Amino acid sequence: MAWQKTPAKFYTPLAIGAPAPFRDRPVALERMIHFVPPHIEKIRARAADVARQVDVLLGNLEDAVPADAKEAARRGFIEMAASTDFGAAALWTRINCLNSPWALDDITQIVASVGAKLDVVMLPKVDGPWDIHYLDQLLAQLEAKHRIARPIMIHAILETAEGVNNVEAIAAASPRMHGMSLGPADLAASRGMKTTRVGGGHPAYGVLADAGAAGEPRAFYQQDLWHYTLARMVDACAAFGLKAFYGPFGDFGDPQACEAQFRNAFLQGCVGAWSLHPSQIDIAKRIFSPPVEEVLFAKRIVEAMPDGTGAVMIDGKMQDDATWKQAKVIVDLARLVAEKDAELGRQYGF
Repeated sequence: MAWQKTPAKFYTPLAIGAPAPFRDRPVALERMIHFVPPHIEKIRARAADVARQVDVLLGNLEDAVPADAKEAARRGFIEMAASTDFGAAALWTRINCLNSPWALDDITQIVASVGAKLDVVMLPKVDGPWDIHYLDQLLAQLEAKHRIARPIMIHAILETAEGVNNVEAIAAASPRMHGMSLGPADLAASRGMKTTRVGGGHPAYGVLADAGAAGEPRAFYQQDLWHYTLARMVDACAAFGLKAFYGPFGDFGDPQACEAQFRNAFLQGCVGAWSLHPSQIDIAKRIFSPPVEEVLFAKRIVEAMPDGTGAVMIDGKMQDDATWKQAKVIVDLARLVAEKDAELGRQYGF
């Protein structure tokens, strides 16, 4: 398409003095993106402790931060980022959307103050590649100005109908692209969906079984409102080497439903989900770490087919090139988990 950069230009820094974009994106375990409100002092004070429990700690500046607290949240994030040792956890921020009064100051002030510690900027309400191009160019200019040696990556939230329509173009927009998250609440509003839930299913959305004998009740099976969109996002991310994430699950009082939603996302190809409440950290950690029995079986497939070709029988089931690739995905993820979780690593046999 005419708007795409030529291959020779794609990896060229967009400002003189900016770091070269990553050609191979960093490998990292990101089972949960844990949101914290940085305008609340007592939460900032616990940031180092929380960082030891999570893979990604994100300072949230957008939704859930009142308009009169936006600047306090930005200052709080800068203070937290500057004063905290995050250990092995990655540091992200979700800025305000690009058409808001706060976005430009979010970007310029944060990069100027703590850009060297910032791994990813999460960009909400992305409608198309033009949003990524704007942030890409601005980040390059700021990296050059403030002598930041490592490129800051961009993570897009898919939460508008236009964004879903342009999901492949968004994924292809920049070598800064880290991945995408599904934003179900704003997407529901954008589409005119009739739900006020934040993530998860809806009891009225389902299919009715065929009628049986007269007077016999008909079974009703709840369906997943987000299956289509999540699948489109996962495919776009996989095609361009990005990571796909489920977004928020808002009912903190229903851990079983949260677990079910996260598991569906994991099985479909997501690598993690948002945790908005401390109780969701362990759910994400458990769901997005592959089950021990799956890892042990996947290891047997990989070991039986060292070069990934041919076919073997394991426990009476044929395994071939395609199942070797599936097994390799599970084993590679298990190795990442084992580096961070010694007990799971022992159970995996690493």
